[in-house]
Order: sequence, then structure tokens, then C-alpha cells
Amino acid sequence: MKAQVLAVAMVIASGTALLIMALTTIEALEETRDAYYERTRFADVFAGARRAPERLAADIASIPGVRMAQTRIVEVAMLDMPGFGEPVIGQINSLPEHGPQLLNTLVLRSGRLPEANRPDEVVIGEPFAEAHGLVPGDSFGAILEGRKRTLQVVGTALSPEFVYAIAPGGLMPDDERFGVLWMGRAAMAAAYDMDGAFNSVTLGLLRGADPNAVITRLDALLDPYGGAGAVARAEQLSNWFLQNEIDQQKNMSTLLPAIFLAVAVFLTNMVMVRLIQTERHEIGLLKAFGYTDLAIGWHYAKLVLLIGGIGVGLGALMGAWLGHFQTELYADFFRFPFLLYRPGPSGFLLAGGISLAAALAGSLTSVRKAVALPPAEAMLPPSPPVYRRDWLSRSAPAAGLDEPTRMILRRILRWPLRAFLASAGVAMSVAVLVLALQWLDAVDHLVESVFEHGQHQDATIGFVDIRPASAERSFAGLPGVLTTEPFRNVAARLHNGHLGLREGIGGVPSAAKLSPVHDFELGPVPVPEDGLLMSRIVAEHLEVGVGDVVRVEVLEGRRPVLELPVVRIFDTYIGRPVHMELSALNRVMGDGRVIDGLHVTLDSGRRDEFLAEVKELPGVAGVLFRRAAIDQVYETIGETMYIFVGFFVAFAAVLAVGVTYNSARIALSERARELATLRVLGFGRWEISYILLGEIGLLTWLALPFGCAVGFGLAWYIAGAFETELFRVPLVIADATYGKAVLIALAATAAAAAFVRQRLDHLDLIAVLKTRE
Repeated sequence: MKAQVLAVAMVIASGTALLIMALTTIEALEETRDAYYERTRFADVFAGARRAPERLAADIASIPGVRMAQTRIVEVAMLDMPGFGEPVIGQINSLPEHGPQLLNTLVLRSGRLPEANRPDEVVIGEPFAEAHGLVPGDSFGAILEGRKRTLQVVGTALSPEFVYAIAPGGLMPDDERFGVLWMGRAAMAAAYDMDGAFNSVTLGLLRGADPNAVITRLDALLDPYGGAGAVARAEQLSNWFLQNEIDQQKNMSTLLPAIFLAVAVFLTNMVMVRLIQTERHEIGLLKAFGYTDLAIGWHYAKLVLLIGGIGVGLGALMGAWLGHFQTELYADFFRFPFLLYRPGPSGFLLAGGISLAAALAGSLTSVRKAVALPPAEAMLPPSPPVYRRDWLSRSAPAAGLDEPTRMILRRILRWPLRAFLASAGVAMSVAVLVLALQWLDAVDHLVESVFEHGQHQDATIGFVDIRPASAERSFAGLPGVLTTEPFRNVAARLHNGHLGLREGIGGVPSAAKLSPVHDFELGPVPVPEDGLLMSRIVAEHLEVGVGDVVRVEVLEGRRPVLELPVVRIFDTYIGRPVHMELSALNRVMGDGRVIDGLHVTLDSGRRDEFLAEVKELPGVAGVLFRRAAIDQVYETIGETMYIFVGFFVAFAAVLAVGVTYNSARIALSERARELATLRVLGFGRWEISYILLGEIGLLTWLALPFGCAVGFGLAWYIAGAFETELFRVPLVIADATYGKAVLIALAATAAAAAFVRQRLDHLDLIAVLKTRE
């Protein structure tokens, strides 16, 4: 039975490994995150302002529940990196001149911190340094408040505040085009005219303090100074992305292991049913000699536990390796300075217990039947099946079939449940393949929908501050600019009763062409003159529909409080946007015709001229290119996606081989005398191979469409389970994906069938005919 046991054990190992991989990855991510945050004193509350006096720091620190507070200056600058043609966005954060950082402590990776009397020294983020090959001693150009400076790199560092660092308006980390820098407080104050002032503050809270109460008091203090609304750690952008990834891992830990363990239940049942049928006589003898039902049941339970134990042992080794591999990927992706992969016994015990319970559940029915047999009945051979001509054998199609084919169909119809379960096992391998390969289709469709159908600009220019709408004309005259389209973004909080959400409102021209409001099902959505166009995920969070009125607390400018109707709800794959017609947004803001930036199309032949010109412009916060965003999506998601698709293809192949081999091997055991007799009567090897393996082939053929349908259902479930506020997974499966899944499953099935046929070719006819089994 060693080959059958190994086949079952490998399926159990696959399910166990997937479960352990998910559980240990979650544990490692959470432990690494918590340790990193604790060691670097990651802040509990973050707030920004336009320009607040430093004397306000004492009032902030005295808010009940605040343990410590640290003010700082945070600004955006345009960087000119050596050997990189595109302008780069840099976020510069101030460092205390005297004493250490109280919160969000840097982890120096090389070099040192800037010195107080050297205003051009900076520490840069390690990912940014690696992307541009920078080391301490190198320098690069930057435009700070309209003045060009040369900054000297004195160190590289990581920060808990930028575990996941994305540029303003970006979707994913792009270390070539966005970098985080740290500069001395005095140098930043001089460069940005912030002497005796700050525009950002972070707070550490006492244990048990209510962040919402602190935020309310903090917002009241910062409101006169252009406060943009404080957020708790849970809403801090970097931490929010990390928590979303952990939540997705938790969803993954339930579905896929359940599939493999369900098939393991079926395979264990197949093996035990066959074994107990073979040993009926021995069971009867043992019971006649006084062995109890419990003793006999425990005998078979030990066999199942041994099979399951092999699977759990192999799965624990695979799962630990996969968990460490996956955690290392996340550590690189989220840029932790260290990795704590120290999985405790709980994940292994949970996975092992579930796997062994699944194996025992699969054998429960067959063992119960064995111990329930009276000794006299057990010692008799099982009753032979009743052979009779049924309606199918008398039908016209059956008359045209040869005898071997009739044997195949007759066996399937005689044991329909067994045939269905064998077919379902192969179908599940196809379903897992469809699910895994569908992720690649989903990424392609997401990129096509968002970046090709929903956006038509070549680049997006962001301003440091709002500008008059007339500024569009000056940018339209830049070299290579063909068309321009303005936009505006306003920070706000949306409320419906007790429900609230912080989300910016994007101002879009009514006739937007370059970056219109896009519904992934309906295409471009017309922008009405008044009211809010709201993405469905925001509408569901606020529990509002078309026609409902939402209270909008604007967090900038004159900070008006508005009552605006929802005029349209649209679906999007990325983010949770809320839009409003640009002139209507400017009207309710009361600050005239202003814009935050421009979408532009470019003459590809003059792109270098455009880049050289825009790098020198004051007041430009950055330039984002649509093509670069597409490349970054594929580089960030696609690279890891192919790795995990490869894992799941291997697991699905194990599933198909395990089901096929066990089905064929048990059929060979049951029909060895019959097949040997046919060989003696003159049937050739290929004919008896057809009788044995034709059944598996027919069941596999029936499993393929069923597996494709189940795969679609699993993809639908995953699309819902993996939905976050940042991404929705498109439910798109290409025809080629079904074809690839079918071909991989067929190849795995054919390999298992070929191995069984090799055993069939080496049957000892005399020995088989002499034995009782």
C-alpha cells in the first residue's frame, strides 16, 4: 500500500502546508510589525496643519491621554537624480536638532544622521537609495521652495512610518520615482520659512487612551492653523496597507486548505473501504477470538493516523519553508529592517489537528461498518453484485458499443457514488488551477480597465499648493504638451448619521476626457453640475444611495460644512474615490477658480524636453507617468503572483495525481482476477488497459467542465473575500485560462494513469488467478 499511502499523504500534506503557510505568515507579519513599531515608538495619532506656532506643542502634549507629542516639518520637493531622466518626488521630514526622535525613530542602515551646522545633509530611505544606487557621500539636486539645492547623502534609513511608501496620488511603491528623506529641523525651517512653526505633529498615547477623544481635541487645537484632520494609527497609510495584507492572508487561510483536506477525506475513505473489504475474513476471525469492536476500530484508526501523520509531517516541513519564503517576500515588499519568523507550536498543532481529524472523518464510515459486522457474516465473502440487463444495455446506443466500453459504463453505473467522488476529486484540482491562473487574468483586466480605459493622459503634474485656473495655460505651453486637463483634490470627512469616513473629493471637469470618472462596467460616467459621484465601496460604508444627502466636513481652506446629495454611484477596482464637478467644487469651497494639478498628453518625440523643463519649475510637487504606474503594478503584483501561481499549480497537480492514482490502483486491486482472466481468454494488454484506465479517462473527461464551473465559483468567492478598500479583484477568467487548467490536470492524470498501467503490464497472471484477492 506504500504508493497509495504516499498519494493520500501528499494530498494531506498539501492542505496542511497551505494552512501552516498562511498561519505562520500571519503570525510572523504581526510579530514583526508589533516588534518594529514598539522598538521605534511608532506614533498612535498623526495630524497635519498649514502652519502652526511651535508654542502650540505644549497644549497638544497636555491633551488627556497623550503620553508624548513631537512636532515636525514635512514638505514635498522635486528631486533631480543622477542618471534618471524623469523628475522624482521626494517627501522631506525634519529631524530634531537636539536630542533623539521621540516617535517614529529612524533605523539607520548606513552612515549617520545630519549634523546641525550642515543644512544640505540628508538621510534617505533605504529602498530609494537602492533604486538609484546611492550611498553615503553621494549627492543629487533638489528644488526646495523654488530654490535649487544640492543635497548630500550622509546615511540611509528605514522608518515605521514608511513601511509601505507611496507617492501622493500613487497606487503602489515606486522607489525610483518616490523617495523619503530626512533633514535637520533648522535647515528645513530656513528652506520653507517655518521658523518657530510646524505643519505636522505625531502623538504617542497612554495605554488604554481613546484615540478618537484625543483626535477631537487635537483637531480643535489645529483648526485655526489649517489643520487637515488627525488620523489614528489604524488609518495611517502605510500601516493601513500592511493591515489589509494581513487580513487577506487570514481569508486565504480558510478556503484553499479546506479544498485539499476535503479531498483527503474522500481519498482516505477510498483506501479504507478497499482495505476493509479485503480483510473481512480476518476481521471475523479476530472478533470470533474475542477482540472487541473498540480494539478492531482502533487498529484501523492507527493506520489512518499513520497516513495522516506522514502527511502532516511532510506538510509541516513544506508549510514552514513556504511560510518563511512568503514572509521574506513580505519583508522585502514592506521593508522591515528585521524579520521575526519564529512560528510557535499553535499554528502547527492547529493545522495538524485539522488534517488528522479530516483523515479520521474519511475513514469513520468504513471502520464503523467493519466493527459492526457479526463474526459469522464477516467471515463470509461479500455478496456478489447482481448482474442484469438494464435499460441502458438494451438501448440502441449501447448496441453500437464494444464489450470493453460496456464494461466501463457498467462499472460506473453500478457504483455511481464512488465514480462521482473520483470525478469530483479531479474536478477540484481543475478548480484550484482555474482559481490560481485567474489571478493573472485579474491583474491584466485591472490594468486594462483602470489605466487604459479609465485614463488617457500620459502624465499627471501635481502642484505644491492650489493655483489659479489660468496656470493651465502656462503649462500648456511647455515643450511637447499636446493637451491639458485640470483637476482638484480636497480633503474631507463624509458623514451619514453615526457613520463617517475620511475621504478626499476629486474635482473633475464636466467634459473630462483624459481622466474621466470611470465605471468598470459602464465606462465613462457623465459628471453632473452638482452633487457627489461616489464609488460603491464608500456608499456601502456610509449606507447611502442615490438621492441621499451626505454631510461633508471639508478639512482645508475655509473648512465649510456642506450638505451634498449623492447623484451617482459607480464601480471601480482601485481606491474609494468620490468626485464632484470641478467648478461646483470650487464654488462651494469659496476660493475662486483654482486647481491642484493637470493631466497632460505628450508628444513622445519631445518627452525629454518636457522633462528637462518641468524639473526646473517652482511649485511643482511631482510628475506621475501612466506608463510607469502600469509597469509598477506588474512589477509589484505580477512578480509575486507568478511565484504563488506556481505553488498552487504544483499543489493542484498533487491533487490530481493523488485522486487518479488511488482510483486506478484500487480498481486494479478489485479487478485483477477479472483482468487476468480476460488476458488468458485472449485479450491484449492494450485492451485490458483500456478497460481499467478508460474508466478513469471517462471520469476525468466528465470532471473537466465540472471543475471549470467550480473554479469559477471559487474565483467569485475569492473576489468577494479579498475585497479591500484599496483593491477589488476583477472576476475575469479568460478562455485560455480554462484551457491551461484542463491541460495541466490532464497531464497530471495521464502521468498517474501511466504509472498504474506499468503495474498492469507486469501482472503475474498465474499468481493473480490463484489468489483469493
